[in-house]
Amino acid sequence: MTNSISEVEGNEVLFVIGSNTTEAHPIIGNKMKRAVKNGSKLIVIDPRRTELAEFATLWLPLKSGTDTALVNGLMHIIVKEGWHDKEFIETRCTGFENVLEVIKKYTPETVEEITGISEKMLYETAKLYTSTKKAGIYYTLGITEHTTGTANVMNLANLAMLTGHLGVENAGVNPLRGQNNVQGACDMAALPNTLPRYQSLSDKKKIKFFEKCWGVKLNPNNGLRVPEMLDEALSGNIKAMYVMGEDPVLTDPNANHVKKAMESLDFLVVQDLFMTETAKFADVILPAASYAEKDGTFTNTERRVQRVRKAVDAPGECRLDWEILSEVATKLGAKGFNYKNSEDIFNEIRLTMPSYRGITYERIDKVGLQWPCPNEEHPGTKYLHKGTFPRGKGLMVPVEYEAPAELVSDEYPILLTTGRMLYQYNIMTRHSKRLNAIKPYELAEMNPADAERLGLKEEEFVRVTSRRGSILTRITITDKVKPGMMFMTFHYKESPVNELTNSVFDPISKIAEYKITAVNVEKADVPKDKIG
Repeated sequence: MTNSISEVEGNEVLFVIGSNTTEAHPIIGNKMKRAVKNGSKLIVIDPRRTELAEFATLWLPLKSGTDTALVNGLMHIIVKEGWHDKEFIETRCTGFENVLEVIKKYTPETVEEITGISEKMLYETAKLYTSTKKAGIYYTLGITEHTTGTANVMNLANLAMLTGHLGVENAGVNPLRGQNNVQGACDMAALPNTLPRYQSLSDKKKIKFFEKCWGVKLNPNNGLRVPEMLDEALSGNIKAMYVMGEDPVLTDPNANHVKKAMESLDFLVVQDLFMTETAKFADVILPAASYAEKDGTFTNTERRVQRVRKAVDAPGECRLDWEILSEVATKLGAKGFNYKNSEDIFNEIRLTMPSYRGITYERIDKVGLQWPCPNEEHPGTKYLHKGTFPRGKGLMVPVEYEAPAELVSDEYPILLTTGRMLYQYNIMTRHSKRLNAIKPYELAEMNPADAERLGLKEEEFVRVTSRRGSILTRITITDKVKPGMMFMTFHYKESPVNELTNSVFDPISKIAEYKITAVNVEKADVPKDKIG
């Protein structure tokens, strides 16, 4: 996030796109609802009528996968009406003329045809978003889980720069991270194409610095992302995998493809808490410790580094993740893994990452600090890009609308989209008996018109089939989804939705198009005791 969670309630306009915030990020969602109750205006852009849409000043139920066209249309109106921040663009941005050339084509008439959003609604949205400097953009996987996910994010940055909504309090472009330490993991270089703190592998000086720190020769070439790893495993070029804290058989798209990749490996190690669907393919399972058994730090969605303290000892042979990795590395002959505790590791992080340098265990014992924090006198940074951008001027990049990779057809007439629910989070929460008691099985959302056409009743079983697989699930009949649309979560192994989803991915991020899958739905005569 460019800005802080506390600033949500200071936004005079909240621009929420591709985010079911109240269910996927309930604390932030509650802040948004409080902001609205205190007078803030809320724009929600989502094909589904989510809970947050009920609080919205404006709800735009666009066609799935048309986000870029919508944002281009808003920018077209903003420039046409003179609502853009000319001073900000001139002094702090470059590339505006290139963006202008593209958005000229996205007239309200054109955008309405693509997105299904009326010209009137487009104008109201553009006017509301530009009515104040205290306007923040919030997005999640509804933006990124497309073949155009990277382009979608760049276009939101274009919109914020066009209107001067960056580098100021209570504004910004704010991705809401999926797990408590996604931000931290990426900061630590859990990415195949960067060094810690997003330092470039192409920078020879950085390479030499890390080689000196770690006492090893580094490979300057980019690594592989998950879809590429799976393809390489199937082709025989990858012989072994080490999977930790992840269950790709259940959560990755085109799950049957994933299973074949796992079966093709010579050796698979899984480090986890439970016998996951992926662990069933493993040659070795290493028992990890849970969050309550760990000591260390995590960095949350607002860049805040916080302490984690152990509440109980890990049972049996369970070990801390860093301890397991250190011992495996040492057994393989690596040096430099002789850490005594988590603070040793954090001090190495401080050494290698300038934005973390001023953060110490002593300082965050009571309260977390937001990076960048370059020295121990620095208070941390509440919001980013005040006065300047890291690259100098912000680069505006023109983005053209591209249709989704998979469209509905006569054979597959229903558009399936996926996401989370409030009562579960990814898959590990399914091990909680209390959470399962609230919602013990999948209920796929279906519009009343589609249910009537298929002769379906509440909680009846259906067979959902895509070009890649077929699964059984129960349905719930609701107008949260439009006719011709269906929504499922990915939490339930009994209804493994990712056997249906498409593994085509964004060319840059390699994130799959989870949000758009063409399916066929048929009534299934299945006894209720045959599925969880």
